[in-house]
Amino acid sequence: MEFQVGRHDLSRHGLNEVDAATVDHFLKHADQAGAVAVLLSAGNPNRFPEAIDVAVVLPELVTAFGGRLRAAIIAPHAEQALGERFGVRVQPTLIFVAKGETLGLIAKIQDWSVYVDRINKLIDRPRGQSAPVAVTIIPQHRAKGVEL
Repeated sequence: MEFQVGRHDLSRHGLNEVDAATVDHFLKHADQAGAVAVLLSAGNPNRFPEAIDVAVVLPELVTAFGGRLRAAIIAPHAEQALGERFGVRVQPTLIFVAKGETLGLIAKIQDWSVYVDRINKLIDRPRGQSAPVAVTIIPQHRAKGVEL
């Protein structure tokens, strides 16, 4: 499956492509609508096949949150620059932004319940509080000092 097919499907759901020149305009319009902007930094789907899965889930998340989210895809040529701006460390990643503040990131494909829980926490928390971007899970045997 080519990623362009996924992009075409996303365009039918009203998701536009943004780059360094257009992202601030998109973020401003999301703020004016009272919504949280969600940017997908997909990466190369040949290298990160789950990018296609995230691209398919994104319009469903927008629908599920009923107007609280506005989404766009970061153009491939802008992923490095915008990734640095928003703190993307892995791809694919969903970037949540409101009123000029990066609320948090959700990396890789997740179960639906995980998306819903994390997004609710990101968009409902009081602004100005930093959100953890990732949670480190330490296996129990490592936490007790046992080396492999």
